[in-house]
Parts: sequence; C-alpha cells; structure tokens
Amino acid sequence: MNFDLLISDLNPTARQGSDALLVLLQDGYKPDSVAKEELSALVAQALKAGDIQTQAGKWLALYKPSPARASRVLLAGIGTGTPRQVRQAVTAALGALRSGTPAVKKLTVCFAAAPQAGSLRAAMMAVADASYVYTTTKSKADARSLTRVTLAVPQSVAKDSVQTEFQRAAATVAGIELAKEWANRPANHATPTHLGAAAQALAKLPRISCQVLGPKEVAKLKMGAFMAVAQGSEQPLRFIVLNYKGAAPSQAPTVLVGKGITFDTGGISIKPAGEMDEMKFDMGGAASVLGTFRALAELQPAINVVGLIPSCENMPDGRAIKPGDVVTSMSGQTIEILNTDAEGRLILCDALSYAERFKPAAVVDMATLTGACVIALGAVRSGLFSTSDDLAQRLLAAGEAAQDLAWRMPLDDDYAEGLKSNFADVANIAGRAAGAVTAAKFLQRFTEKFPWAHLDIAGTAWKGGAAKGATGRPVGLLLEFLLGHPAQALGKARRAAAVKR
Repeated sequence: MNFDLLISDLNPTARQGSDALLVLLQDGYKPDSVAKEELSALVAQALKAGDIQTQAGKWLALYKPSPARASRVLLAGIGTGTPRQVRQAVTAALGALRSGTPAVKKLTVCFAAAPQAGSLRAAMMAVADASYVYTTTKSKADARSLTRVTLAVPQSVAKDSVQTEFQRAAATVAGIELAKEWANRPANHATPTHLGAAAQALAKLPRISCQVLGPKEVAKLKMGAFMAVAQGSEQPLRFIVLNYKGAAPSQAPTVLVGKGITFDTGGISIKPAGEMDEMKFDMGGAASVLGTFRALAELQPAINVVGLIPSCENMPDGRAIKPGDVVTSMSGQTIEILNTDAEGRLILCDALSYAERFKPAAVVDMATLTGACVIALGAVRSGLFSTSDDLAQRLLAAGEAAQDLAWRMPLDDDYAEGLKSNFADVANIAGRAAGAVTAAKFLQRFTEKFPWAHLDIAGTAWKGGAAKGATGRPVGLLLEFLLGHPAQALGKARRAAAVKR
C-alpha cells in the first residue's frame, strides 16, 4: 500500500486526478459555496437539502460531478471527527467503493476540515484494512486493486504534527501487513525455519540485525522448557533474536517477546478437530514482533529494541512431552507439564530468561496464550498483565492512541496457588478458573529482574468465520508504545511516503 500526504483544501484537492474521491465531513462543517463551479458549493447544497448528513457512517455517492476530476465521489459523515468515527466512516465508504466497477486503483481521502489528532492515522488504517488481500498460497487470486492512496488535509493544519502522524501511520500499516502476511500463511508455509528467514530478511533494512539459533545453540543455552515443546515435531525449532539499534549502546533496550508456535495441535493433550486449522495463528505474537521491526526500519527512531521469538510446532509425535513430565527451564526452575496444550508459556518462559542478558528497560511479551482471555474480553481488547503500574499505563495509553485496545487484568499472588506442584517447582497450569491470570502468574516467575508486561492476544490476533484472517494486532499498540509521545524525535527518520504541497 502506497500513501501520499497532500496539504490542500477541498476544492484544489478535487481537481487532483484519482479514480475516486472520498470527502470526510465533520459536524459543523461550513463549506465555501461562493464559487458555484467548485465542489464545496455542491457539498453545501447537499448539506442544506439534507441529502448528506454528518453522522458517522452516513454517505452520499456522486457520479462524475463536474467540479471534481474523479468519476466517483463519496461524501461521508464523520460525526465529531474522533479517530473511531473516522475509521467507521472510511470502512463503510470503502465497502461502497468496492462494489463498483471498474476497480478503484487510486483513491483520494480528503478531510474537509482539519482532522483531530489520530484521525488521519485512523483513516489510513481503515483504508489499508478494508483493501487488504491475501494471495500467497492462491494459484488464481486477484491482488489488491487499490495501490495508491492520497490523504488530503486542509492548509490550516499544524504541518509538523500531521506529517509526523502520517509517517507513523504509513509505517504502522507496513508493519501490520507484514504481521498479517505471516500469520495468515498456512503452517506448512510458515514453519519455524520460514520465520527465521523472514527475520533475516528484515536485517537488510536500516539499523536491524538478526541472529537465528537452532537446536544445538538452544541446547547450549539450556532452554529445557522450549526444547520440550519442540521435541514432538519434525520441524526444527528456531530462536530468533532481532536487534534494532537507533540509540547509543548505553541506552537500555526495550525487549519484545513474541510466541512463535507455528502450529498448535495441543500435543498429547490434543485439541478438538473443529477449527483446529486456526491454530496456524498461534504465532500471532511472533508475527507482531516481525511487523513492529518492519515499522521501526521505516521510521528509524532514536531508541534500542530487541525482539525475541521462540518458534516451534506443538505436535503429538512419539517423542512428544507427556502430561506429568518434568522439565528444567533456562532459569533452573523445574516445571511439571500437566497439560501439553499449555505450551506457549513453556517457550515464553525461556525467552524471558534469555531477555535478562540485555539488561532491559522493560520487557513486553505478546502471545495467543489462553482461550480464557477470549472468554473474558472477546475480540475487542487484549488482556494486559504487568508488574509495573507505569509500564501498564503506558501500554494502555498506547493502545487507546492506536485504537488497538487493551484492558489491565489482575496479578494477585493468590492466583498462583493453583500452580503448586508436588513434583516440580511449578506446574504449567492451574484449574479452569481465571485461566488467563494463572498463565500470566506462571510467566511472572521468570521476570523478577526487569519491568514486565504480558499481552494475551488470543482474542484479538485473528478473526474467525467468514472474515477469517489475521488482524496484525498488536503492532499498532507496540509501535505507539515504543515511540512514545508524538513530539518525540524520530532520529534520522526517512519519509514513509512523499509529502506534496
């Protein structure tokens, strides 16, 4: 997806060439209706007649209106212009444009009035999401028809802030679409080896380096929990270490840890057959790490970030771990495996121990970890657990800003009671109650040396049913968290797309 930023008012924008023009109208918008040949006059007439209303989701389609060069013009209401309303309006408008022929290849989205903070990004995200098409494993697939989108904002905007928002949004889209691509691929096209190659490809981008460890190197690290999960598969495990270096080596990095189970059968504690195909999405956390690094390469901020991806399959081979087995983690803690389908926490705990060597400012792991989190929060918000109030608040705020929402969950010590074992230091599951919390309590045992947060994305990383596919979450949240406030310097950030005046 290619984006351009155009700083131009409505009438000059309408004279730009594109296949379709989407005009976003906010409550209280007063168009200039003096020049009858201009688009603003047509908008004024439509508003006065009540043919278009500014409530979010309302729209009016026009065909070859003489004031505009585009064949198709949509006037769409965005209510008070909040990012959520803008995303709702753009999504609805894209649905209308997709139904027409010929296909729209070049689209201009014009804010008739200066957008609120975050609304430009919301429009870009909505366009990208509505036009995304997966084609990798289809022999005959129509690729995405919409290839170039121009975002037009009035001359009255604060140009520096809107350009910063535009750059971030374009980079976020690039990261989300990489995450979607890898999460959507079938498990035989996204093995741990494939993920390692994808990470190595990222190392060709600015400031990123990559190391991919195999079974021998992981054995030397004594990652017994990770190796135990992988031992039932013919596919060799991979431990991926990504480094983004945008600041001085003395600056402590933020470490992102993504669960990379490329297919989860449940192991010996095998899952039911229904919807098991969706377990290819069990590497959504890993995909989000790849996507975040893709976005970092676009923006090149002055920060240091490490990405860790423990990746393997969870299969019921004759060598697979069995309920009741006891394994020794990298930390030296022994773990009784009561359920082999609680494997994500086993690979993550060793990755969290490995993170200690970076002396991190903070560690955030993200994982499609528990069905219990889906029951608790559904597909709207990711579950957030943290040992640090400050870290939790920063992540929650980042989620709100990115419209990639999270909800903080408890970590009371009482929840750890069910993890006690007669045969090891800890069991890998507790009872059915509060399953998302007890999973987080298990991980917490391996995070004493740094501020830590855990994002359970089991409900948000993909959609099922007719809309089946990866969402790319939580790339937006992670990038907003890493970059901090909009005023933060982006270092030697390169433009994600051309800015026209």
